[in-house]
Amino acid sequence: GDIRDRRRLMLALRGVDIVVHAAAMKHVPIAEYNPSEAVQTNIDGALNLIDACLERNVETLVALSTDKAVSPVNLYGATKLCMEKLFVAANSYSGATGTRFDLVRYGNVIGSKGSVVPLFQRQKEQGELTLTEPSMTRFWITMAQAVELVLEALGAGRGGETLIPKLPACTVEDLAVAIAPDVPRRVIGIRPGEKFHECLITADESRHVVEYDRYFVIQPNYPWWGEDERRDGKPVEAGFAYTSDKADMLTVGEVRSLLTELGFIS
Repeated sequence: GDIRDRRRLMLALRGVDIVVHAAAMKHVPIAEYNPSEAVQTNIDGALNLIDACLERNVETLVALSTDKAVSPVNLYGATKLCMEKLFVAANSYSGATGTRFDLVRYGNVIGSKGSVVPLFQRQKEQGELTLTEPSMTRFWITMAQAVELVLEALGAGRGGETLIPKLPACTVEDLAVAIAPDVPRRVIGIRPGEKFHECLITADESRHVVEYDRYFVIQPNYPWWGEDERRDGKPVEAGFAYTSDKADMLTVGEVRSLLTELGFIS
């Protein structure tokens, strides 16, 4: 099926209790070049899914978002921000059906399709690695950690919440050195729509954030959300911002060990 096809979604969701929304046009340059396609998939598709889940009385829906949705500087991030807003607001329409909409927001999945790890692996064989900016930082999450976060949201989400994992980060240069220490590197500059550092929680959002051992939760800023919904979480300090340059930074050795453990390098 196609997330743009509402009728097909209605058929697919008959008798379904749980939905994980992972469909997206996710590559920044492709979205910049094809803005209408990105909007139709990432925004219109999200609306189709919300409508279909409400119609079919789905119990729980968790959507996958990204650090690029935070203060977006590119179209992909802007569409994912819209998706986040739609999913939070959808809880006010669930009514008697009780459908619960929650989100997870995280950084780059190590080794995912189109990401920098497989790019550096290909370039290693070609004899030169291209870096946008050596000191640029990114959050990193493994596929297993991403799945674990989704399962946590499915079990612990209360509708309208965004779960954000506590993640390490590293510089682009350290990642390149970990993968190909002896291969020459060439700096090509930041591409259109890229940030120097990524952000998972803004200072403005911190007013509605509570902290747990392994993740943060952004509570919805809506009248229907009860203030006592999460008494067990610890509110973060006012003005707290969770950015990749202030996260726990992985060393080259730690990055290499992680990539070896995951089977990306030997």
